[in-house]
Amino acid sequence: MKLEQTILKNLIYNEEYLRKVLPFLKSEYFTDRTDKTLYHEIASFTETYNSSPTIEALVLAVKERRNLTDDEVEKCETYLQEIAKTKDEESKVQWLTDKTEQFCQEKAIYNAVLGAISILDGKDKTQDKGAIPKVLSDALAVSFDNSVGHDYLENSEERYEFYHRKEERIPFDLDFFNKITKGGLPTKTLNIALAGTGVGKSLFMCHVAAGCMVQGKNVLYITLEMAEEKIAERIDANLLNVTVDDLVNLPKEMYDKKIAKLREKTVGKLIIKEYPTASASTTHFRTLLNELNLKKSFVPDIIFIDYLNICCSARVKAGANVNSYTYVKAIAEELRGLAVEYGVPIVSATQTTRSGFTSSDPGLEDTSESFGLPATADLMFALISSEELEELGQIMVKQLKNRYSDPTMYKRFTLGIDRAKMRLYDVDQSGQNGITDSGQPDKPLNTFGNREKPQKKSFDGFKV
Repeated sequence: MKLEQTILKNLIYNEEYLRKVLPFLKSEYFTDRTDKTLYHEIASFTETYNSSPTIEALVLAVKERRNLTDDEVEKCETYLQEIAKTKDEESKVQWLTDKTEQFCQEKAIYNAVLGAISILDGKDKTQDKGAIPKVLSDALAVSFDNSVGHDYLENSEERYEFYHRKEERIPFDLDFFNKITKGGLPTKTLNIALAGTGVGKSLFMCHVAAGCMVQGKNVLYITLEMAEEKIAERIDANLLNVTVDDLVNLPKEMYDKKIAKLREKTVGKLIIKEYPTASASTTHFRTLLNELNLKKSFVPDIIFIDYLNICCSARVKAGANVNSYTYVKAIAEELRGLAVEYGVPIVSATQTTRSGFTSSDPGLEDTSESFGLPATADLMFALISSEELEELGQIMVKQLKNRYSDPTMYKRFTLGIDRAKMRLYDVDQSGQNGITDSGQPDKPLNTFGNREKPQKKSFDGFKV
């Protein structure tokens, strides 16, 4: 018995299975006209009477259809009789549900590919080529969701186990970032660094990427701003403990020796992939991930995208009549969707506004182009530089949004920065109050005894 026939039989005789899969089945998944006709009648009967149909009801329904020839009606009747003969051959509900889900996924992808070809050939007049990524991504997203929700009292045991489960996280080699994330970045999250040009967005991401590889993680670094070689150069400086300027003078023998030592220290891999600015979206990233898996057996544990604002959207057509808020928010949502789909944390960055560039106390409103970005991110923080901090060889971090812990704890802290070696490191926070409190005037009391919101100040010399 073919799978389509097994599906139809169980839709008739197995009501548990019917309830599980009927919402996800579509008539276009059935290629044979007889299968398609019977599925349609089963779905119609169930919708009308809220129960599975009998063979007799289906035979009558088929005979009443005016779009079938006598031969087609006879074929449907014969088909139903064959199904009736196998009534007592039970299929395990879970097994069949899984097979049906696979069937729906394969049919959805097949139909999407045909639809994309039709769009490319100009046969589909209702959609243009910009709709193809959405058509394909919708097909890839087909899955059964049979959950009926969380029963608060009945599921208390599972909830307790969830509270005490050790969540998989990727730790930093920076103490304060581990503190504010409760041990590192969880999977399926989007994490954003906010900074102006030259402050340290790429340096931060290169440092964290290098640290992840050293701890044995597979790292994918996607760059849309700098060449692959320039990113690799920065990571070389970080991991080999050599300044960027001195790399060119490093003897080949010494370079090879340092790389060999590094190989001994870690089993992690780091792949750097360059795309032209504003040319790549999550569609390109998915293709890359599939290619890396097929050709190199490489599956990343964490993905870095340098940086978000110069990606393009898979959903919103380039040049479409949309504002920057909608466009950047779409990119952020797509990246977070990618993180969820592949079960990895994604780390990216965004630019500040002009006012935020010189602000000593940046906020979410200083996010360039879109407030929709902070709304989508799980963790967002600003990297702040000033003349005073540069003299100390430090950079300030200010939490802007944090879904992992209380963002008021360690609201601001400083890190050591070695720009020559593209490194960050922990520094003693004692005696840092004067620096971290810069731009945070005391909140004066108003006439009602409450704290007034301070006016935002900008100070020369600060860059975020």
